[in-house]
Amino acid sequence: MRSRPVVLLALSASLAGCGINSVPTAEENAKARWADVQNQYQRRADLIPNLVATVKAAGAQEKDVLTEVTQARASATQIQVSGDDLADPAKMQAYQRAQAGLTLSLQRLQEAYPELKSQANYTTLMSQLEGTENRITIARNDYNTAVQSYNTRIRTFPDAIGARIFYGAKPMVPFQATTPGAEAAPKVDFGG
Repeated sequence: MRSRPVVLLALSASLAGCGINSVPTAEENAKARWADVQNQYQRRADLIPNLVATVKAAGAQEKDVLTEVTQARASATQIQVSGDDLADPAKMQAYQRAQAGLTLSLQRLQEAYPELKSQANYTTLMSQLEGTENRITIARNDYNTAVQSYNTRIRTFPDAIGARIFYGAKPMVPFQATTPGAEAAPKVDFGG
């Protein structure tokens, strides 16, 4: 009777050394790291198209303002008034309209200048692209490390015994760069 608790204690200790707890813990850790990889892919899929659209919209707004100023300046310089034209009310009126158009365009540019930030938007986009790809790289590396730990655990003594007998554990596959689909980095295109 006294030997029964000792036998149970010895059996418990031997089972604990056979991966009863460590194998599923390692497996769940690897699965959680894969979920982190998928989370970073989803973050990229959600974030990058919106950032690109924002940068494109801001650039288009700035392009419109600068195009308007350029056109107003060109039309203002096209109308020439010589000393002989100073008595011609039609030429003077056309000249004044062209100058007023340039003045309005320049005022609009001046008012919009604090909002002209396309260079900063492009810089932010580049930073976000780099940061996003770095997050994905870190998540994939963490996954591969967890897979290596799990695969090593299920193949080494004493955990290999419990891994085979109790769980039928099989090695996990580490991340491979040839996976198609969402794993492909988005193409950033500022074209029409």
